[in-house]
Amino acid sequence: MKIIMLGAPGAGKGTQAKKIAAKYGIPHISTGDIFRANIKNGTELGKKAKTYMDQGLLVPDELVVDLVVDRVKQEDCKNGYVLDGFPRTIPQAEALDKALTDLGEKMDYAIDVDVPDENIVRRMSGRRACVGCGATYHLEYAPTKAEGICDVCGKELILRDDDKPETVTNRLNVYHEQTQPLIDYYTKAGILKTVDGTADIEDVFQAIVEILGA
Repeated sequence: MKIIMLGAPGAGKGTQAKKIAAKYGIPHISTGDIFRANIKNGTELGKKAKTYMDQGLLVPDELVVDLVVDRVKQEDCKNGYVLDGFPRTIPQAEALDKALTDLGEKMDYAIDVDVPDENIVRRMSGRRACVGCGATYHLEYAPTKAEGICDVCGKELILRDDDKPETVTNRLNVYHEQTQPLIDYYTKAGILKTVDGTADIEDVFQAIVEILGA
């Protein structure tokens, strides 16, 4: 089973991707992890990616696709995989389809974890991180015993810059601009399935299992 996870930042698609990988015994492939592994191992593709990342630039589509295709050709992917964080744009999706066609393969499902923007802003702006040990909490879903104080080390909690409402809103705008076309693309391909991401983690997972089958 070859599965693509779609969903806005903070929708919980990474969490679901890990659960799918564990249940079905297939690798969870995140582009961030692939980049880090290739850079760490000093591969040719890793060196190329690093030159862009060091300048704070986005890694070009063709290089990202090469890295992903290189990863899915590995032995542990022969029974399928879950792609998380890729593709992000139509050119990436088209390049992935072409590369898979060349291998005689195709994607089976694109699962969209759908959460309204206002829920995501509330989710993310409620997150708090400990300045001492880095433990994370949530004002609503995972509060600390004493307000504003880490349960683990007793240091203060802060709202990280990338969880501030205005930052989250900007990230969501970019996401919709780039990814809405992907939703249309996979709907046309007949493989898009949407699940309600506002339910709790286990319920969302059960909805996905119903789509994928036992």
